[in-house]
Amino acid sequence: MSKRTQSAPLDETFERYLQDKGKGRGGEGGNYRRNAARELERFREWAAGERGDDSWTGIGSDDVDREPTFAALDEQVFREYARHLAGDRGLKQNTVQTYYAYISAWCGWCVNEGYLEAHYAQRASATAPLPEDDGRKPGDQQAWTPEQRHVLSRYVDEEARTAIEQFTGLPDDVDHLERERARYAALRAARDRALVCILAYTAVRVGELLRDPDDPRRRGVRWEEIDLEDGSMHVYRKKQQWDSASLPDPVISPLRNYKRLLDLPTERWPVFPTFDQRTLATLVSEELADQGLKPAEIDDQRSTYARDLLLAIDEDIQPPSLTTDGARTVLRRVTADADIDIDHPKHEYLAPHGGRRGMGEVLVRAFGYTVAARYLDNSEEMVRERYSHIEAGELGDIAAEALEQVDGGLISTDE
Repeated sequence: MSKRTQSAPLDETFERYLQDKGKGRGGEGGNYRRNAARELERFREWAAGERGDDSWTGIGSDDVDREPTFAALDEQVFREYARHLAGDRGLKQNTVQTYYAYISAWCGWCVNEGYLEAHYAQRASATAPLPEDDGRKPGDQQAWTPEQRHVLSRYVDEEARTAIEQFTGLPDDVDHLERERARYAALRAARDRALVCILAYTAVRVGELLRDPDDPRRRGVRWEEIDLEDGSMHVYRKKQQWDSASLPDPVISPLRNYKRLLDLPTERWPVFPTFDQRTLATLVSEELADQGLKPAEIDDQRSTYARDLLLAIDEDIQPPSLTTDGARTVLRRVTADADIDIDHPKHEYLAPHGGRRGMGEVLVRAFGYTVAARYLDNSEEMVRERYSHIEAGELGDIAAEALEQVDGGLISTDE
């Protein structure tokens, strides 16, 4: 190990590590990169004495102006950081494990790059203060029940039908802005219905469907990537490649009606464009200015529309896709409006991943792990692990039946 690497500040390696772990061109995107960057900076602050309790002064030199270097890192340092995560920050058990894993992965990278002699973060003494796994099983994670899926789907369907009927039933002589407001309300309700149906019935990951601001490759599905006749959708999968996803019957009609109502000038538009007014106002103002319109002319043109989304459609000013966070906002609203009771320790609404897991449960119970794995775009091994609670329940029923047959009813199940 060279003296140069020994004397290097910890944060000298952060950007290179994050580029290696990031996604997209130059490793600039991806959720892992964003989360790892946050935890690495917290580790650096802790190592410098900027985090922790009042008695903690950091590692290495007593010179408070000196950044911590690799020379000061050993397994005892990582042990102290594990203790800091487990105790000082009051984090949940699985969160502590996750945060430490980011630092451990960076430590392993530093070994390979010649900054450290050994993977200190993985030594038994370093990981000893970490809490035990909290025992949370895949079956404990949210999955939409058949009743929840039915109630939510029925609610957004009724809302969309009502809004569309109100828009299409307007008399010819109705005020222009009133017609525009009704059109926008119909579009919003149709958008909500199509989004809920896709999340409820396709098992597509929300990150494959919508825009992820941290991953430039995930810009949201466009209409040109959907084939309503064949019932398929081209998406960028978690495995970092484009692939087809199935669109079952409950999804086709809501998508077709939504597309007809949008009446877009081109199929290069995102299927779920953002409805955020601030984003759209900026977008259409800048685009119209680029076309040579003066501020007063832009204001006049915008004033003829109830919403900037409608102006964007007519002028073919393509907005960005709804984000994954935006989808969660939609689901929070429709879950509350549909008056659905949620009994879950983490989510007070029907979260996007719950739709995927709920569909996974349906497929496993109906067709088994092999078919479910193909539909979920996962390995059969992973599907068996994540839905092991189903198999456990079925085996329990088999065991009860076997006992009944062998013991001849000698064992009573009455309390």
